Amino acid sequence: MTNGHDTERARAALQAIPPDLPREDWTRAGMAAKAAGLALEDFTDWSANGGNYAGPKDCASVWQSFKGDGIGPGTLFHLAFSHGWKDTRKQRQPSQATQRKPSQNSPQRAQLDAAGIWEQCEPASPQQGYIVAKRGNPQGLRQVPAGSSLRIAGHDVTGWLVVPCRALAGELQTLQFIPPPGAGKKLNLAGASFGDGLHIVGELADAACCYVVEGIGQAWACWQATGQPAAVCFGAGRMGTVVNAIKAHAPDLPLVLVPDTGKEAQAEAIAREHGCQVVRMPADKPANYDANDYAAEFGADALEVLLSRPAEPERRYKLRTAAEIAALPPVRWLVRGVLPAEGLAALFGASGSGKTFLALDMAAAIAEGSRWFGYRTYAAPVVYVGLEGEAGLSQRVQAWHKHHRRPLPEQLRFVVSQPFNLPTAEDVAELAQACRAAGAGDGLLILDTLNRAALGLDENAAEDMGAIIEAAADLQRRIGGTVLAVHHSGKDLTRGMRGHSSLHAALYAAIEVRRDGDAREWRIAKSKDGADAEGIAFRLEVETLGIEDDGTPYSSCVVVEERPSEQDNAPAKAFLEAQNMRQVLALLHETFQAGDYLSPSATAPVGTPWAVLRHMEGFPAGMRKPELTGLFRAMQKAGHIRREGYTKPNRHPGERWAITAAGYAFAGIAEPAKEEPEPEIASTASTAPTCHVSEVDAPDAGASSALRRHTGGYRGRLTQRTQGEATADNPLPGATQTAPTAEVGAEEVQL
Repeated sequence: MTNGHDTERARAALQAIPPDLPREDWTRAGMAAKAAGLALEDFTDWSANGGNYAGPKDCASVWQSFKGDGIGPGTLFHLAFSHGWKDTRKQRQPSQATQRKPSQNSPQRAQLDAAGIWEQCEPASPQQGYIVAKRGNPQGLRQVPAGSSLRIAGHDVTGWLVVPCRALAGELQTLQFIPPPGAGKKLNLAGASFGDGLHIVGELADAACCYVVEGIGQAWACWQATGQPAAVCFGAGRMGTVVNAIKAHAPDLPLVLVPDTGKEAQAEAIAREHGCQVVRMPADKPANYDANDYAAEFGADALEVLLSRPAEPERRYKLRTAAEIAALPPVRWLVRGVLPAEGLAALFGASGSGKTFLALDMAAAIAEGSRWFGYRTYAAPVVYVGLEGEAGLSQRVQAWHKHHRRPLPEQLRFVVSQPFNLPTAEDVAELAQACRAAGAGDGLLILDTLNRAALGLDENAAEDMGAIIEAAADLQRRIGGTVLAVHHSGKDLTRGMRGHSSLHAALYAAIEVRRDGDAREWRIAKSKDGADAEGIAFRLEVETLGIEDDGTPYSSCVVVEERPSEQDNAPAKAFLEAQNMRQVLALLHETFQAGDYLSPSATAPVGTPWAVLRHMEGFPAGMRKPELTGLFRAMQKAGHIRREGYTKPNRHPGERWAITAAGYAFAGIAEPAKEEPEPEIASTASTAPTCHVSEVDAPDAGASSALRRHTGGYRGRLTQRTQGEATADNPLPGATQTAPTAEVGAEEVQL
């Protein structure tokens, strides 16, 4: 428990520690600050002064993860002392008789007195090291004079450049000290806050725009290239604060944010919120490359051109028409109808239900692209992060090898014996980098279990669960593909997953694993774009792997699908057939879009469904020719496809498979717009009429056999259509050509 006096002392100690610490030391300082009674706002304000500041969300996420772990307030003061902090409050006070008024120039008072230090400094010289290196201007700046005893965070800052941070009304807030190149990092005055302060290079009055940059070097470069003022934020984390301050002071002044490389997303979020524009550095430049670097490499004129082309930030919300929505590609799957190829998902069940075995079995099927419980999978890289029961994972892998008589696919990788915590931004970033580097992005990442991946957080608390979901979503955005968490059921199995209900709402898909004695099954508990299915039974089959040193056999289990009777299996078969129909209809539509057609004729030399579709990506895995024949028969019976006549390019009549309106609706594909018929043109003496065959509903026994052969037994009604005037290429103006087309009736499907 701390009182106000102790809190102020802790705050002063924290401000004496430079925030540009390695991540581990930065985290320790934050834990100590929390133990000393400081608030999240104190931690965020302090962190924002560092060059490695990742934003308030990162600070909040790390702050929530602090649970003590043996780090107390003493660590904070130890760190502060190691960086030169002087604790004036803790010094023994002399008696009233001997107490003397401290000198105005004492180092202790100077460290907390920005105005006093500023007065002690001398005007900056054009030859000051940092000004020369950055081709800057000393106007409005000072430097620490020779012979000064001033120390900042334990460093002798003699000769360093001093940049004032002022509110736009003129009040001095704090100071930044910049060493000559190669002499260390920028330091901020301990015990003083930036508040809403900034530093302006140039003049805001009558400006056409104002550039908002991180540091003084970038501000010099922008001002010199354009003549327009530039505002120094003293770090990317303060860019939003500075934009707010300028908007309040000059609401009509256009602001252009010029972030360093790697800070573009943060700048664009601020620009969207405040109606600013953004200038990006070239995409091929390294992290922290800035406007001053650009001017040094390409010249001030080139920088002026770059700054003259600011862009509006990409809007977060895009308004689309119904036609654009209908034209969007269909949902992609890892397991068709069960697990989507993008988003967050969960596989959950009670302890002992077999969920980890099932997760490994599904991972193997996806990694090799083999069917899983009859469902089609799409081959993709899989990363399995085993955070629970790592020792048993080796035996599960051995059991899978033995049972299936082949090793697990190379596309399946494992992360074991390494801690991972979702709320820790560094863990998320490094795991994503490792997956990308191994070529395992845009696939499936499994976290086993969610509880072990979110240590210290309360799954039942809305705030903590929100942090877990946001961290998982961030991991998914970085890696691509799907992130699936293996999770536990709640105490009441009928109420689904353990924890706050916001988790279920955030998922794209959820698979529930149930157990009743030795009977086990899994079912689709949620699928945004698939269909719910009945429970699918499986069992765990024991595989003996070897003998321990004491003679005891050791073993593990593998997942084996339970084969129900034909009658019991009817719903699953119907579900699978519907999936296959949709896949084949999508391929049939693809051939139409490419200008190709599939022939219903069994004697056609080319162009039959079996000859064409089986080579296309997306064809149902393992489907044989008789099964495809039966599928076409079922689709025709269901009214999803029909046989129709058409005129081939050589003007011979032909027959093809066509998708009906009902078929397009069933497959979830936008029906193409129908072609408008050619207009009728009255024939004249100088034109050559041709015949157009109109469709007739019933066959005519009196029709010619030739016509019946062309139209499959249906007759056509011939109407004349203009062919064109007689020319050298068409010397027969009176000739008549026939191109009979008619829809044909259903026949036995042969492929």
